[in-house]
Amino acid sequence: MIRIVALTPAGKQLAERLQTEWPEANNLEVRVDYKPKPFAQFVQTAFKNGDWLVFICATGIVMRTLAPVIQDKYQDPPVLVLDEEGKFVIPLLSGHEGGANEWGAQVANSLGAQLVMTTAKPYLNPIYTLGMGCERNCPLEFLESLMLDALAQKGLTPNDIHSLNSIDIKADETNLIALAAKYHWDFNTYSAQQLAPMESLLSTKSDYIFNTVGVYGVAESAALLAAENVTGTESELVLNKIKNAKATCAVARGFMGNSHVL
Repeated sequence: MIRIVALTPAGKQLAERLQTEWPEANNLEVRVDYKPKPFAQFVQTAFKNGDWLVFICATGIVMRTLAPVIQDKYQDPPVLVLDEEGKFVIPLLSGHEGGANEWGAQVANSLGAQLVMTTAKPYLNPIYTLGMGCERNCPLEFLESLMLDALAQKGLTPNDIHSLNSIDIKADETNLIALAAKYHWDFNTYSAQQLAPMESLLSTKSDYIFNTVGVYGVAESAALLAAENVTGTESELVLNKIKNAKATCAVARGFMGNSHVL
């Protein structure tokens, strides 16, 4: 659910306008909460329930109210703050991981407002890449089911994915090639030397994998490098490596500005 919390009559008018004009892509119920009471308890409960929150009030009020229940950017729901005139949209919490930056861009576009980005990477267009590793001659069903599970965990579809990526010793892996072909993705492979700079961004490091292929993680490294190559900016993991009996899969993301067209 999306809750729009307003504290003034002007804020309520904007909230009702937003409710009517809300970007359809979110597919969530949009509710206006005007001067909810008790305020702190209402807001904190909604936050802990995972509701997406839009506040039309001062950022200080929002931060003081949410401070006791904020956990981290991987678990907290996205939070936006708007001024009551609807001139500015500020992604306040969970900008990258929670999607508040992209969400805020949609709202700003709908209102004709200015998006105020305060995170380290003020880019609007996410580019998602898949990284996969597998046993030799891994059956297609193991690769495909794991891939679909990975995308489902992050609310993505195959159409959101830019490319499938792995290490160069998998360049002839029949069913990685087949998987990429089935979903019309580019299939890219990289040497251990090319993948090595991604080490600091990995969620885990496997000495066994390093001793076998020369990098500490194939799926995460390949996804990260691919996203970085496409966007020209530092990438980040959207989904840490998951695995089944025969394969591993990770999802990474980079950001490109509006001036770039793929």
